[in-house]
This record gives sequence, structure tokens and C-alpha cells, in this order.
Amino acid sequence: MNAPVKLDGLDVGYDIPALPGMDEADIQTPCLVLDLDALERNIVKMGNFAKAMGVRHRVHGKMHKSVDVALLQERLGGSVGVCCQKVSEAEVFARGGIKDVLVSNQVRDPAKIDRLARIPKLGARAICCVDDLANVADLSAAAVRHGTTIECLVEIDCGAGRCGVKTTPEVVAIATAIAAAPGLKFSGIQAYQGAMQHMDKYEDRKAKIDLAVAQVKDAVDALAALGLPCDIVGGGGTGSYYFEGNSGVYNELQCGSYAFMDADYGRILDKDGRRIDQGEWENALFLLTSVMSHAKPDKAICDAGLKAQSVDSGLPVIFGRTDVKYVKCSDEHGVIEDLGGVLKVNDKLRLVPGHCDPTCNVHDWYVGVRGGKVEVVWPVSARGKAY
Repeated sequence: MNAPVKLDGLDVGYDIPALPGMDEADIQTPCLVLDLDALERNIVKMGNFAKAMGVRHRVHGKMHKSVDVALLQERLGGSVGVCCQKVSEAEVFARGGIKDVLVSNQVRDPAKIDRLARIPKLGARAICCVDDLANVADLSAAAVRHGTTIECLVEIDCGAGRCGVKTTPEVVAIATAIAAAPGLKFSGIQAYQGAMQHMDKYEDRKAKIDLAVAQVKDAVDALAALGLPCDIVGGGGTGSYYFEGNSGVYNELQCGSYAFMDADYGRILDKDGRRIDQGEWENALFLLTSVMSHAKPDKAICDAGLKAQSVDSGLPVIFGRTDVKYVKCSDEHGVIEDLGGVLKVNDKLRLVPGHCDPTCNVHDWYVGVRGGKVEVVWPVSARGKAY
């Protein structure tokens, strides 16, 4: 299923930013660069953490939207599959050879439900979230129509304040309906506390998760008493996985950003008060940019502006430099404060994006480098798959 993307005949600088074997210095900018050594260390580390806690790790594919990265996470980190947010994303991963795919979201549009029901025909387990009894009949009808099975998780709103039901009786009512519906299988609970992932202090994050764990445990116990055990109790992110993983309630983590690490996540503090990008995780994703102008003595202008990145979580940080600072951007330009005049035209800089997920979504390729050479070039497989 996962046929390698053919790079032959692609024109560097037009179709693609680099080709395997090129020197890192010759990569065309702006583009996404992966430090493969750091990426692999992050993946192995999270895999070891999950194993030590006795839980599974279902990696969040919405972060990188890459079949190649997801397969690497399976191979090196022991991940059991992916979660993603849209049916079209799920289909990309299923077509790419991922055998266990969760849409950690509600699927309500009839056309999307129909596509979801066809994913098992690609050889993948298909799971989605439900927070409304009215959704059950539509999912069931599509699964029966295609002769497939859609597995369903009841989503609990445990603090994110978006989707999901709040009370155990609501969870029980939906789970019971799923279990009785032809073509559907009740498989557990989705309970992701997204609102606290970026809270700076470890203690503040723990306090939020403690409340979520108690809420989820109550629902799990009520379901078990009715003969509805949960194969999946899923949640957990880069800012909280150790809480869910050690809770005795959650059995599946859904971490994403740990693999790449961005500037916004990097500033949160671990239990020892250290930034998590200074020990827990390494920066593996960079937006490579080039200086294109230095007409002003105190500032350099680079080619990575708003169209090359998302700044919803803040401006990027220049990796490994304290003498220059990225301070402003417009559509096609980034302004770098260079009070000492240390940069020159065509210098390349590695930027750590403020928010990796939406930044990755505006690029077509990842350029994987090791030892100063381009080792791989991977497509952002699910780019544009927002439906």
C-alpha cells in the first residue's frame, strides 16, 4: 500500500526543496527540515515511556500529516496506529499502510460517514468518536451498507470545553446504543484534556488531569458494571502523557508534538522546573530560511514569512543563536533583529516554529538531514486533507 514517492524528474527549487544526497547547504528555502537523529531519539524515548507505563501509544497524525513519519513511529516507537482529526486524513494513513486509524473527532456529514465506513476495505481498523445519540443510527446505516464495522468511542468533555458529553449517564446511554447498533462496535472512551497541555507549570497541569482522571474512571466503572468494557481509554498529549499513562485508568496515549517539538510546547516546565525542550525532548523540526536582504544595518530580512509558517502560538525562535532574534513577519518576509551585524546575505538559519501542526500543513515536503547531507525527502502526505 505504501509505495515510495518517486522523486525522479522533480526539479529542485520548483517541485521540491532538495533531493537525497544533496548537501544541506544547498537546500532551497523556506522549507521544513527534520534532524533525523533528534527525531529518532524522540520517537524511541516516547515508545520506551509508554512501554514502561504499560500503556499503548497511538501517535497523533494531525501533527505531521506524514505516512513516512507515522511508519517510523511504528518501527522505532512501537506505536499501535494513528489518530487524526478528519476522515480524509484517516484515509491517507490507511492507504499508506497504517492498519489502525482513529478519527478522534465526530463524523456527522453523510458523505464523510460513507467514506469512513469504507476505510476497513483498505485493510485498516476504523474508529471514530461519538457525543450524540443521533449520530449512532447514521454510522450504523453506513457500516451495514458497506458490510464493514465502524468502532466507536464515546467522547467525554473532561476540560477542553469543545466536543464530548459531561456526565456518566450520557456516556452510558451512547455506549449502550452503539453496542446495540448493527455494524458498530463500542470500543471505549475518548477523553483528551486539551485545554491544559500548554499550561506552563507541571503542578497546574496535574491538577487539571486529576479531575479528568476521576471523571473518566467513573464512566469506565459504570460501563464495566453493565458488561461494556473499554478496549480503549484514550487521551494524553505531550504536556500530560505521564499523568494519563500512570493513572491506572487510561490505556492509550495520543501524543503528537513530542516528535518534532515546537517553541510554544518547548517552554512548558517539567516536574523539575526545566523547559521540556531542554532535556525531555529535542527540537527535531525546523523551518530553514535564508537571509535575502541586509540593507538595514541592524536587521536582516529572511524568506520565511507568514506564508511559510503559523504564528498563532507566537513567533519562531532561531535555533542555537542568542545574538539574533526573529521579531516580525509579513506575508513573504521575516525580520531578524541583528544589532551586531553578524548575518550576511544567503546565510541560512534554522527556525523553531511557534506551532508545528499548522506550520507543517502549509508545506509539501519534509527534508530529512543527517551529518550535513540530505538523507530522505518525504511528502506531507495529508496536506490539504481538511475534510
